[in-house]
Amino acid sequence: MKRSRINDIMAAADEMIRHYGFVLPPFAYWTPDEFKAKAAQAGRIIDARMGWDITDFGAEKFDEMGLFLFTLRNGQLADLKRGGGMCYAEKLLISRQDQLSPTHTHFLKAEDIINRGGATLVIELYGSDDKGNFAPDRGGMVRCDGLDVPYTPGMKLKLAPGESVTLMPGDWHAFWGEGGDVLIGEVSTVNDDLIDNIYVQPIGRFAEIEEDVAPTHLLVSDYDSWLPR
Repeated sequence: MKRSRINDIMAAADEMIRHYGFVLPPFAYWTPDEFKAKAAQAGRIIDARMGWDITDFGAEKFDEMGLFLFTLRNGQLADLKRGGGMCYAEKLLISRQDQLSPTHTHFLKAEDIINRGGATLVIELYGSDDKGNFAPDRGGMVRCDGLDVPYTPGMKLKLAPGESVTLMPGDWHAFWGEGGDVLIGEVSTVNDDLIDNIYVQPIGRFAEIEEDVAPTHLLVSDYDSWLPR
């Protein structure tokens, strides 16, 4: 993806987020130079990979297959392993109309996916086999706003604004906006996007960046190369 396109996506996402009554934290608006100057203080932000995340899954067709994310907070795996402390994460996502986030699951993360505003969020569901692998012939069970709901393979769950679903490890899912763009909330256990996204197809989690202009703000995938530690 071109950096100029990423900058435009950031600006449009910030506008949509504000439209639905949310405001991103102050570090969202740091310039790259400001981030570098505050890197020593911002170790937790950097290590937890909090911040902007825009991906085309390496396919270079963002409008058809892509996702906007902003990680607001993220816990520590060590706390999760010992059973106490900061064991949670929170994100905002934007799924555009008919923009596919491809079928995947997580081996660690359980997540509540919430339609925070906009159009209908469609989530296509599949179950796992006994080893947790994608099983196109198996269904499962999810919880929708406190109610247990069985799903059959390939069932398309449709969430209106305010509705939510809880997905557990082994619930394979794809999603997209129907009838317009959707602002999504995600509340989950500790999030590790480097290793805890398992896709049916062999695709990349992060975009390859073409530096045609300077970045407005850094992506989480920029931290290793842009920030001194």
